[in-house]
Amino acid sequence: MTSCLFGRKALSDLQCWAEDQQRKPLVIRGARQVGKSSLVRLFSKQYRRYAELNLEKPVHAGLFRSGLSLSELVQAIQLEFKLPVGKEPWLLFLDEIQEVPEAVTMLRFFYEERPDIHVIAAGSLLETAMDAAAISFPVGRVQYLHMRPLDFAEFLGAIGEDTAAGALRTVPAPSFAHARLLTLFHNYALTGGMPEAVLRYRQTGGDLAAVNDVYADLIAAFRDDIAKYGRNETMRRILLHCLNTAPYQIGSRITFHGFGGSNYQSREAGEALRTLERAKLLELVYPTVHGREPLMPDHKKSPRLQFLDAGLVNHIAGLQRELIGVRDLTSVYRGRLIEQLVGQEIKAMDCRRDAPLVFWVRDKAQANAEVDFLLRTDEGVVPVEAKSGAVGKLRSLHEFIKRNGARMAVRLYAGEYSEHPIQVANSKCLLINIPYYASGLIPEYTKISTGSG
Repeated sequence: MTSCLFGRKALSDLQCWAEDQQRKPLVIRGARQVGKSSLVRLFSKQYRRYAELNLEKPVHAGLFRSGLSLSELVQAIQLEFKLPVGKEPWLLFLDEIQEVPEAVTMLRFFYEERPDIHVIAAGSLLETAMDAAAISFPVGRVQYLHMRPLDFAEFLGAIGEDTAAGALRTVPAPSFAHARLLTLFHNYALTGGMPEAVLRYRQTGGDLAAVNDVYADLIAAFRDDIAKYGRNETMRRILLHCLNTAPYQIGSRITFHGFGGSNYQSREAGEALRTLERAKLLELVYPTVHGREPLMPDHKKSPRLQFLDAGLVNHIAGLQRELIGVRDLTSVYRGRLIEQLVGQEIKAMDCRRDAPLVFWVRDKAQANAEVDFLLRTDEGVVPVEAKSGAVGKLRSLHEFIKRNGARMAVRLYAGEYSEHPIQVANSKCLLINIPYYASGLIPEYTKISTGSG
């Protein structure tokens, strides 16, 4: 596939990492084809000396398997890549590191003995491959960065919509830009954030057939990976079933038993879904019955499904026709697609942490009060709902406010920014209405609403 050297906001995280005097080797985690290697190559342009080893190649893997000391290994890499002599730091990228356990072990020695070498490691199927081989990164000797599909702001930059990106970053977004940002967000919902799909979208001027070709190839690659996830043929069949049916289940509370209309038992489907979660293809989002810190997910309750990317969901579940010309995403797929998109935007807020998504349910049998997301902000825990319609119909949000005394709540919708106080029982709360294209900026909106921004 073509290398997609898009500007990514994780570049600023890499810059901070490189400048940190306490820097440790960095491990980039994420699903295949989300742009891990492209990110490092883009970052490497600021280094005069750069070496990239693909440890699937025997010649590169052999450098670590030959029993060399760290000093000898460094010299061998310098000779292999003909690196110029110099005293400034240089960047070493170890791609597909899961293929060579000796390279994983060597990370601690780079940290302890050669801080002048900036080491980044990454790999496809990293989590599952490491688990299968019983390999673990040296505790306390590495740092992590989490790569995900492009968020909306990155999508705008990738397709050359710099003016729209500037308007998005303005909080609140100016009224004159609202219609344009809404249209572009709907295009993003249609296209998704996988880098190769966004590149094809840009190159073809928005040709959905071309974008679909990319997603067909990506899904085929994910299905081929199943052979590496499953320890036997039965497990591989269950994994394939869960991968094929998970996009139809987004936004829904699921049960493991009989998942996706199958005859699989709870243990079998649960193990398969957790394997796909380790591969970063989906997330099992568990609810909490609490509305204040600490937000403790209740793993005894049914989780909700969040998939890797909306574009993949659209392709597998056949939602694209429903999205063409749409005016309000909260009405699409019974509101499930907007929840998927908001979840992606929330996950993309922080590349250095992989905090799980969490939603709220009432702690009562048969109760149907449910709030889409709870978000930790400087202003405390903020409930977030993606809903159209009148404020008075936000029953679950009102229930949360009544039970938890929230001072602030967020409603994401297709309209423009506004805010107003609401009274729920004895609780006064500020309701902030934010256009859903700005869902990745909720913390910034809560700051201006309290006057602290």
